[in-house]
Amino acid sequence: MKILKQTLPYLNQQTNIFYFLPDQGVGPKATFAIFTHGYTADKGSLLNWPIRLTEVGIPCALFDLPGHYLGNFSEVEDFDHFKNHAHELFLEAFIGLKKAFLEEFPLDEHALSSPEFKLVLGGHSLGSMLALKAMMLEEFRDVTKLAIGVGLGKAPSDIVHLFDTPFYKSTLKIREQMVSPALCPDNVFPWIKDEKNNLQVSGCMIHLISGEDDLVVGSDGMERLAASLKERNNIVTVEKPSKLPHHEPQLAAAYVKKFLKKIAWI
Repeated sequence: MKILKQTLPYLNQQTNIFYFLPDQGVGPKATFAIFTHGYTADKGSLLNWPIRLTEVGIPCALFDLPGHYLGNFSEVEDFDHFKNHAHELFLEAFIGLKKAFLEEFPLDEHALSSPEFKLVLGGHSLGSMLALKAMMLEEFRDVTKLAIGVGLGKAPSDIVHLFDTPFYKSTLKIREQMVSPALCPDNVFPWIKDEKNNLQVSGCMIHLISGEDDLVVGSDGMERLAASLKERNNIVTVEKPSKLPHHEPQLAAAYVKKFLKKIAWI
């Protein structure tokens, strides 16, 4: 496969992106996949997701979120702008992936306008939530699409979430130094909670994956989120591997590939 190292625009700065293109001998599928990572992480945490898919012919993109220093040194100076527009990076990545695809496979241009063309938007944790928001972008309205969310759930309102425990807060003293000050936990965690409670996603296909040992999502967090998404007329499926802890999202690669094969998108 060929991996292109490029950037996406974000206000007056840039964030990094990899484009993964199949070998000429493999032949590209009429399916694109675009992924991004979780809070305080970087695209390396999901690197094997696009690799596994590109090996079987699916062109992929994997980008770093702005203000996440493990992946790039861009800054998020306006948290409100990030809240309202970070999910639009999926569209920027899609535009870039189309361009890279056409340069590598000019004879397959027809695949992009084919009724068979499909698009996967996915990620881990925060990246999952942004993928769900991106599903409602006007530019994707007429595209057959699927959201894959790994490590995303909804906690009951009457319990103390792991994020609020002394142990987790102590680890964040280090992690919060790996993101822009505007993306501090005191800003990001309440926003994520509010977004999950008010997701305006409807009429979409969504597949959620969360491990039984994911302490952040909790024992029934994924199921709670799935139930709320179903209430908005989404088609939601779930998968719960026995081993997929929150800090090892790379383990989800096999489940992502298996599901796409199951629904004949590979």
